[in-house]
Amino acid sequence: MVFYLPFCIQNNIMSVKEYLKLSRSFNAALTAVSPVMGAIAMREYDILILILLFIIGFFGHTYGFVLNDILDYKIDKKSKEISDRPLVSGTISIKNAWIYAITSMIISFIIAIYLAFTTNNFFPIVVLILSALFVTIYDIISKKIPGTDIILAISVFFLVLYGSSIVVNDIYKVTKLAWIVCILGSIQVFFMNAIVAGMKDIENDFKEGAKTLAVKMGVRVKDKKLIVPNSFKILAYGVQLLDLFIVFLPFFIIWNFYELSYFQYAQSIIIIFIGIILLIISGKLLNMKYFDRKKVRTFIGSHYMINFTIVPIMLMNLNPWTIIIIFFPALGFILSNIVLHGTITQPKTM
Repeated sequence: MVFYLPFCIQNNIMSVKEYLKLSRSFNAALTAVSPVMGAIAMREYDILILILLFIIGFFGHTYGFVLNDILDYKIDKKSKEISDRPLVSGTISIKNAWIYAITSMIISFIIAIYLAFTTNNFFPIVVLILSALFVTIYDIISKKIPGTDIILAISVFFLVLYGSSIVVNDIYKVTKLAWIVCILGSIQVFFMNAIVAGMKDIENDFKEGAKTLAVKMGVRVKDKKLIVPNSFKILAYGVQLLDLFIVFLPFFIIWNFYELSYFQYAQSIIIIFIGIILLIISGKLLNMKYFDRKKVRTFIGSHYMINFTIVPIMLMNLNPWTIIIIFFPALGFILSNIVLHGTITQPKTM
C-alpha cells in the first residue's frame, strides 16, 4: 500500500499531462483571453465575470483542438515530428479524446448559461453557439478545402463578440472599439493558422495531400529545402500589415489622434516597435532555406508571445490594468512548455 499510493499519484500526474498536451495548453491562454478582451473593450471589469469568460475560452479552445486532432489522426500518425501528440503516441485513445472534447464543450456552455441567468442576458449564448459551430466546421474540412482558415477566424470573431455581448442586451449596442477587437482577434488567428501553422505542417501536409492554403499556394519541402513562393510571402506580410493598420484605427476614429495624451502617443510608438519585430520574425520564418521544425517552432513561439501584446496595449486606453493580460499567454506558453515538453519555446505537440 505504501508503494501503491505514490505509483497511483504518478500515473494520475502523467495522465493530466497527456490531456494538457491534447488541449494544446501552450497556446490555450490566447483563446481563453479572447472573450475577456471583448468584455474589456466594453468596459467590463468585474473580475468574476472575466474569470468565467477566461474559463469558457479555455474549454472552447480545448474542444476545438481535441476535435481537430481526432479528425486529423490518420494524417498526423504518419509524421514522426508530432509523435509526442497523445493520440499519435497512443497515451490517450480516440474514444477518450471524444469524451474529453464533448465534456469541454458542455462545461463551456454550462458556465455560459450560468452567466446568462445572472446577467439576464441570453442572446450571447447564440453568439457562443455560432463560435462553436464554425470551429467544428473548420475541424471537419480544414485539410480538405484550401483557405478554410477564414472559418476558424470567424469562430474566434464570434468568441470575442461573445465576451462583448454579455455586457449589453442588444448587439447594436456593441461599441466600435469592441468590433475592432473582434476583427483583430480573427485576423491574428487567421495569420497564425493559415501562414504560421501552414508552414509548420507543410512537410507532412504536402506528403499526405492535405489541401491547406500553404500547400495550394505552392509552399513545398524538397530534399529538406523549404520553398516559399512570393505570393505566399506577400499574403503573410499583407495580413500582418492589415493587423497593424486596424489596431491603429481607434486612435483616429475613436480617439482624436491630434489630441492624444503623451501616454497614448507612447502606446502608438510601442505598437509600431512590436509590429517591426513581428515583421522581422516573419521574415526569418518565410526565408528559411531549409525546413527545420525545431527552428520553426522557435519562430512561432516568439511570434505568438509578442503578437498577442498588441491588442492589450491598445486597450490600455480604457484601463491601464489591461496590461496584466499580456502576461497570461506568455506565462502559459512558457510554463506549459517547461512542464510538458522540457523546452521554453518549442512545444513538441505544435
